[in-house]
Amino acid sequence: MPDRGRIVSCVTEPPVQVALRLRARERVVVHGDTLAARWVAALALLIAGSWLTVLVVRAHHYHPNWHTDGRLGWSLTILAAVALIARGIFLGRPVTAAHAIAAATALLAGLAVHLLAFDITADVLIASSGLALMWPTTARPEPEQLPRVWALVNATGGDPVAPFAMQMLKSYHFNAEGTAAIAYRTRLGYAVVSGDPIGDEDRFDDLVAEFVGMCHTRGWRAVVLGCSERRLELWGNLRAVPIGRDVVIDVPGFAMVGRRFRNLRQAVQRTHNVGITTEIVAEQDLDDGRLAELTDVVLSSAKGARAERGFSMILDGALTGRYPGILLIVARDGAGRVQGFHRYAVSGGGSDVTLDIPWRRRGAPNGIDERLSVDMIDAVKALGARRLSLAFAAFPEIFNDKERGRLSSFFYTAIHLGDSLIALESLYRYLRKFHALGDHRYVLLPLSQVLPLLVVLLSLEFLPRRRQLPGPTVSASE
Repeated sequence: MPDRGRIVSCVTEPPVQVALRLRARERVVVHGDTLAARWVAALALLIAGSWLTVLVVRAHHYHPNWHTDGRLGWSLTILAAVALIARGIFLGRPVTAAHAIAAATALLAGLAVHLLAFDITADVLIASSGLALMWPTTARPEPEQLPRVWALVNATGGDPVAPFAMQMLKSYHFNAEGTAAIAYRTRLGYAVVSGDPIGDEDRFDDLVAEFVGMCHTRGWRAVVLGCSERRLELWGNLRAVPIGRDVVIDVPGFAMVGRRFRNLRQAVQRTHNVGITTEIVAEQDLDDGRLAELTDVVLSSAKGARAERGFSMILDGALTGRYPGILLIVARDGAGRVQGFHRYAVSGGGSDVTLDIPWRRRGAPNGIDERLSVDMIDAVKALGARRLSLAFAAFPEIFNDKERGRLSSFFYTAIHLGDSLIALESLYRYLRKFHALGDHRYVLLPLSQVLPLLVVLLSLEFLPRRRQLPGPTVSASE
């Protein structure tokens, strides 16, 4: 039997010398979050600004061509560099060895270019040295923390997005006891938290306070994407902006009875009529035959075969067996060919089951997704699950509004511009068949930072990454 470990993505440790060199480059040489650093920055900014003011006044009065005076250009360049440095210091950003090297390189390059009489390019390089010196640090992904994170996910009940904390690109902040954690990523000076904390909820208040303090020392501004209603009070003064609602099935009480479930019943019945059958298998237990069949479905699907996206409400590594607690429900046609499958993640010791992502072959029979969802609900009911989350319904109020005003119409049009990435309205029409809209979720942010945060959040959710699909295995005898 081929070694299943060959298809599991793993992170290899770098050689000792490389690891030491990386740590040396990341060593903080100046802490920006100090009163002395702020005083120095303010004084330098005042001196540079005052000098520029004096120079402009003198040049204007005594030199007809004052704007061509080289001293003015140098003063503007120095002021720009000092202003960028002062901004970084007031944001509390530390200076690492790598920052210092980059800034020195830009400064020396600017001086060299100036000697070659390329004044504008030289000024830009010198000014950019201030930007390089105070460029925000980043947190490295921590896939090696998966065993600890999985233990906390398995202990977290009632949170549909808890399993997504395992995504391998995320970093983690644990409390001292390791009984609670926050999953996050950093980008452009923001620490974007993914959903709610996981683990022991009695430790969440202290955990969030420690996390905010840690962000402050590193010059990061904390933002939360996908915060639930019940955790809003954890994050203090951040402004809550609703972005949608969970869709959570009450598993013990679910039944397709009544007129409102008519469309759902019809969709499921269509799949029975064409001979669709389903089976459930743990992702880590896939044999080579099933793995090849499901990989073929991914490659032949209409979306995301070669790239994966997402941050706060999705996992990665489909079919690799990387994550524990992953179940697949597979639909086959009458000839035994796989037509689609859904990937689910389990949390809360089995009390909660969450849909990660659905896959279906091009041309698969209508009703496949509804059938897979309903059969999964029935299966986990027998296993004692309490809740099954189908997906996240983004902006349902906009899609439900039949008399949209100008603002609603603008947002409705803007949402449809992203249909090539994710068709939110089509997803909502599907989810609406289950009549299970739950609690709202929010993005928590300072309103003064909306525009840069829009870039940060959209890039985290929609920038593509190469999908690592399992490749063919080779037996030991070959």
